[in-house]
Amino acid sequence: MTDLLFQPYALNEQITLSNRIVMAPLTRCMAAAGLIPTDEMAAYYARRADAGLIISEATIIRPDGQGYPDTPGLFSDEQIAGWTKVTQAVHERGGKIFAQLWHTGRVAHPEFFGGGEVIGPSALAFDGSVPRRRDLTYVVPKAASKEEIEQLIEDYVTAAENALVAGFDGVEIHGANGYLLDQFLHFDTNQREDEFGQTPENMARFPLAVIDAIIARIGGERTGLRLSPGAYTHINPDARDRAVFDYLLAELGKRELAYLHEGMFDDSMEFDYLDGKVSEYMRKHYSGTLMASGGFTAQSSAQAIEQGKFELVAIGRPFIANPNYVELVRDAQPLQEYDASMLDVLV
Repeated sequence: MTDLLFQPYALNEQITLSNRIVMAPLTRCMAAAGLIPTDEMAAYYARRADAGLIISEATIIRPDGQGYPDTPGLFSDEQIAGWTKVTQAVHERGGKIFAQLWHTGRVAHPEFFGGGEVIGPSALAFDGSVPRRRDLTYVVPKAASKEEIEQLIEDYVTAAENALVAGFDGVEIHGANGYLLDQFLHFDTNQREDEFGQTPENMARFPLAVIDAIIARIGGERTGLRLSPGAYTHINPDARDRAVFDYLLAELGKRELAYLHEGMFDDSMEFDYLDGKVSEYMRKHYSGTLMASGGFTAQSSAQAIEQGKFELVAIGRPFIANPNYVELVRDAQPLQEYDASMLDVLV
């Protein structure tokens, strides 16, 4: 029933995956001082190198992008050296790994970067407290100026270049889950009145500029993108968002990306303004390589791939619980159930 998952898949002429199972990006908050990846992280990723592709935990592009404790970065020489150990360990096991590039935007917190302003599309705070640091409540961000947006674009590009220096096979731009780029794409968080707000073209301008700049610098064959057309985390839904993503997905179809990744924790969720599930909406509007995520089993993902609903499946929590997930599925062996306590240690 799952044989299709274990067939090689060519992302493009440069990159072929050994199978269609992707290890989803999983924030673990295990980096050392200076947000430097550790030897333990290298061993953790190496144990999962039989995935067709590993997407790294979300990795911040510059200090003010940090919204959680001990999340790794890709903006210092020490961080690049730490990630080099990770990529070498994965490659020695025959795996491939992309770095997920991240700025948390309005859900960053100055506690993590020594004070200063939090930046976002509009001066609208998220109501709540920081996961793993519930003593910290979110602050009102500064609406990014045009000059600050231009600098952010360059910082994303620099992080992408740093990823290749560190030995990553490519990058995934994190444009989902209520973080900076996603905040520009939703009316709830983007209430600007300039060229970055109000209309689909304007609201997609900054994310597309980041995508285009990274493609120009490292190539589309090494550039993936994660999107959340359905607002469900850090953002309230708005029916007007549909037009923004209709426009954005049409524009992405004109570009050569390695893949487009559905940013959902649960694909069974349905959104009235998307006419159903996010994966189905994305498939309808994007004909390139689509990666689904959000609660799929090996059986359900193999069936969906056979039906043409997507080409790749990203598996999250089962990979935390089962470092040898691919082997277990291939051999039809039982999986260990995920438990939240597993987040406290790298196995």
